Amino acid sequence: MKVVWTRIHVITWLALSLCLSSVARANFDYNSALKKSIIFLEAQRSGKLPKSNRLSWRGDSALEDGKLENVDLVGGYYDAGDNVKYGLPLAFTVTTLAWAGIQYRSELQATGEMDNLREAVRWGADFLMKASCKRNQLYVQVGDPVKDHECWIRPENMKTPRTLLKVDKNTPGTEIVAETSAALAAASHVVRGGDRAYARRLLNRAKRLFKLAKDNKGTYDGECPFYCSNSGYNDELLWAATWLYKVTQKSEYLDYIKEEATSATVSEFSWDLKYAGAQILLSRFYMEGDKDLKKFKEEADNFICSNLPDSPHHQVYISPGGLIHLRDGANTQYVTGAAFLFSAYSDYLSKHKEEAVCGDKKFSSTKLMAFAKQQMDYLLGKNPRERSYMVGFGKNPPTQAHHRGASVPKLPPNERVSCPMSFVYWYNKDVPNPNELTGAILGGPDKNDQFEDKRTNSAMTEPTTYINSLAVGVLAKLARQHSPS
Repeated sequence: MKVVWTRIHVITWLALSLCLSSVARANFDYNSALKKSIIFLEAQRSGKLPKSNRLSWRGDSALEDGKLENVDLVGGYYDAGDNVKYGLPLAFTVTTLAWAGIQYRSELQATGEMDNLREAVRWGADFLMKASCKRNQLYVQVGDPVKDHECWIRPENMKTPRTLLKVDKNTPGTEIVAETSAALAAASHVVRGGDRAYARRLLNRAKRLFKLAKDNKGTYDGECPFYCSNSGYNDELLWAATWLYKVTQKSEYLDYIKEEATSATVSEFSWDLKYAGAQILLSRFYMEGDKDLKKFKEEADNFICSNLPDSPHHQVYISPGGLIHLRDGANTQYVTGAAFLFSAYSDYLSKHKEEAVCGDKKFSSTKLMAFAKQQMDYLLGKNPRERSYMVGFGKNPPTQAHHRGASVPKLPPNERVSCPMSFVYWYNKDVPNPNELTGAILGGPDKNDQFEDKRTNSAMTEPTTYINSLAVGVLAKLARQHSPS
């Protein structure tokens, strides 16, 4: 049969071709993005670096941390572009990275990144074990943030004070203690396949810290104004109990969740607000048959509904280009946080043939995963500015990350640098960083999709460990789904 091509046919065909080619271009090298996102976490390591260190410009740093109180606090992670170790975001990084390892183990193994993820989790867990070595006490901060922010120097050469902050029965810090409990519980699940004895130690410490957190309630403001807990500590208690129940299956933690824990409907998931993460984890147990947990499925749906643009209960602002925007300053943490929760929840819904309910509308697991992918694709380059927001990846990636180690060239170990002049030498210079901060997802564009690649604009160009830890799981899933093979 002869086909007659009319002008309408041609226009329709061209439109469809453009649409399909756009979809094709939307798929990135997720395997590379995944690998690089974990490499960034290596750039954030403090302490004595292993021989396997993959970043030649990083070296040993802060080797006397804890000396002021005769305790070993060497190791752990610097949270962002500075040289302070903050307990709350550090523990949250470990928890969420461990969740990625649990949720997407087969995907990470298929991409060859499971060992690297396990090592990243263990690096953080090792430090948290040191920080909690004394019973009923937890060190929650290493370094003086005020002095640190007065000197723009790489951690290998810093001379700023390494002062210590801690919480205990007399000075409670429920948020940080409970988050550390969650981190160690989740980490124990990730490492137990290769080191059961270590996994048991992590889990025992997690149990001990949970007891300390719930028996000595109180908000700790010592990390303010840098990491203030604006949401209170009930979310961390629910979060910790959820992880302990997931790992141990012991009724005491489930009883706490059902009878004592407080929950709430929220629109974000972050280092400060954990309700949505716990609700999505608990909704799985509801779908598996525990009908007493029905409210957590409803609250998990509410989180989804508040973020999905076509939900009747949509609340979260979406930029013209399609990106979640809650607030300036590391906004991409809310993007990767939502993407990961949407991805994990889509797994649970798909397995149990459920949907997310938003009033009179229902959304399938496929719809949720499409939104997660769209958010990650925006960060990797499918956005109005056609640029990547991951350093060293994709088209036109940022070059001026707000990060001391990346922006200061390697110096002799004992070279002393004038702190006031350090800003003249390196911070204020409008040139690319001498060291590539591979894999770092920066703070990102504003609510109008505008972005300035200047290290002086920290709201847009500063990376954090928890932005990346939240990206790892969904990138692993995308890498497996869109593998060339």
